[in-house]
Amino acid sequence: MLTKRQNFLETIRGGNPDRFVNQFEFMEMIRGDPISGQVPTLKIGETGVNAWGVTMTWPSHTPGQFPVHDYEHRVVKDITRWKETTKAPRTDFPDEMWEIYEAASAAIDRNEVYATASVAPGIFEQVHYLLSIEEALVNFYEEPEAMHELIDYITDYELRLAEQLCKHGKPDALFHHDDWGSHRSSFLSPEMFAEFFLEPYKKVYGYYKDHGVEIIVHHSDSYAANLVPYMIEMGIDVFQGCVTPNNVPALVKEYGGKISFMGDIDNGVVDKDDITDEIIHREVERACRTNGKHYFIPCATRGGPASNYPGVYERISAEIDKMSVLMF
Repeated sequence: MLTKRQNFLETIRGGNPDRFVNQFEFMEMIRGDPISGQVPTLKIGETGVNAWGVTMTWPSHTPGQFPVHDYEHRVVKDITRWKETTKAPRTDFPDEMWEIYEAASAAIDRNEVYATASVAPGIFEQVHYLLSIEEALVNFYEEPEAMHELIDYITDYELRLAEQLCKHGKPDALFHHDDWGSHRSSFLSPEMFAEFFLEPYKKVYGYYKDHGVEIIVHHSDSYAANLVPYMIEMGIDVFQGCVTPNNVPALVKEYGGKISFMGDIDNGVVDKDDITDEIIHREVERACRTNGKHYFIPCATRGGPASNYPGVYERISAEIDKMSVLMF
């Protein structure tokens, strides 16, 4: 029997996997870095200010924190004056403050799984966290020069972050969040997306690849089928969170071998308080049978091994194991 890591590689390389990769089983996140620990982690129902100065809140039964974007709370109220209010978090912590992170990394069995650095939010999300989504989308058109400046500033921060994570954790995988669309379309046209984000992400993901990271998993639980060619150019190995409207089987057929796809079990369909085993079985079986054994990992589309409602993630995993028995 292949290890989880071996089975993952056989799957994304079109080799001989002996079962489906079961959701996030091939990754173990390295926890405890001082950069993300600069502010307390919010719990469901709480509101607080993050290290960028963005006010965040976590409503119940949602997958994570959301920025508060009324005018009073926005960090950047005028994009042409973003430098006056925007300050990136500190990354220059002494080595002794990385001991927890280093120990967590050392404890991971890298023969079995990937020791994975986790970064969220990504460059696009950080822009609209600071501005609000409406202001951000308008300013791509009205103030492109200032937007490029802000994106460059965020990219420089991500590179400093990458330097520290690679130095102290020596990860061999990266799990990076950045939602690039709704369930119906990307937020930006492919041409505009490439204009603003292709080169920054090539820099960031290129740095990780140059410093020991073998696998880059990018989370965007959205429609982003029209951006897949740019994902490949950026160096992304796995597009995690690919919701069903992407037509995942078509993506596997067209791009398999260049990139793999992880998702097609939409949280909006299965992650509910009244979900039934029959619906979970239906969605898992559909995803497994229509996408096949190569270049696809059946997974809930949420950005991490959890669910909004207790037990849903585990019930999905159990159904994936059943499909492995049937199809392998």
